[in-house]
Amino acid sequence: MEPKDVQSPQTHTEPPLESQLSDTTAPGNLSEETSALTARIQQLEAELAQLQDKFLRTAAELQNYRRRVEQEKQQLLELGKAAALRPLLDVLDDLERSLAAAQQTEGQDVETVLRQLREGVSLVYRKFLDELARLGVQPIEATGKPFDPILHEALLQQPAPEGAVPGTVLEEIQKGYLLGERVLRHSRVVVAAPPDGKEQPVS
Repeated sequence: MEPKDVQSPQTHTEPPLESQLSDTTAPGNLSEETSALTARIQQLEAELAQLQDKFLRTAAELQNYRRRVEQEKQQLLELGKAAALRPLLDVLDDLERSLAAAQQTEGQDVETVLRQLREGVSLVYRKFLDELARLGVQPIEATGKPFDPILHEALLQQPAPEGAVPGTVLEEIQKGYLLGERVLRHSRVVVAAPPDGKEQPVS
């Protein structure tokens, strides 16, 4: 018995790779993709140019703002100086008048001259203190007060005299001043040491 021809089953075969790519790499499709990419690049370049321009403008505005702030700061400082110094010119005028009056003392006795000079200087001194107080400047209390390193600068320690508490300010060598709550200048003082302590400078 002769064998019959057996037909092999038909199998599904993929088309060649070249034919698969033919649709996507067709000249028309490639040209469209290139055009789209070119347009996108041009769009991004335009956006980048806008951002760069905006950045430069912002930087220039910031620089101008800083310059204006610095100018205003300097103007405020100058105005503050003028406001503080203008009243002191009146005190200077009083000093000049006192000196002029002291020069016109011929024929007067020494006691009268000294009295007039003392009165003139006292008047100027009180006026100067009043102007300082108007600006918020006040003297620091020191003598007889407990030593306070925030307000006082100890130059010397001396044994505490009878009745004095160690650590108390015995003497004020140079007066200190406050501007509001800020120390303009510390009081330079002598501080009471324990009774058995020796007189010594304070570093």
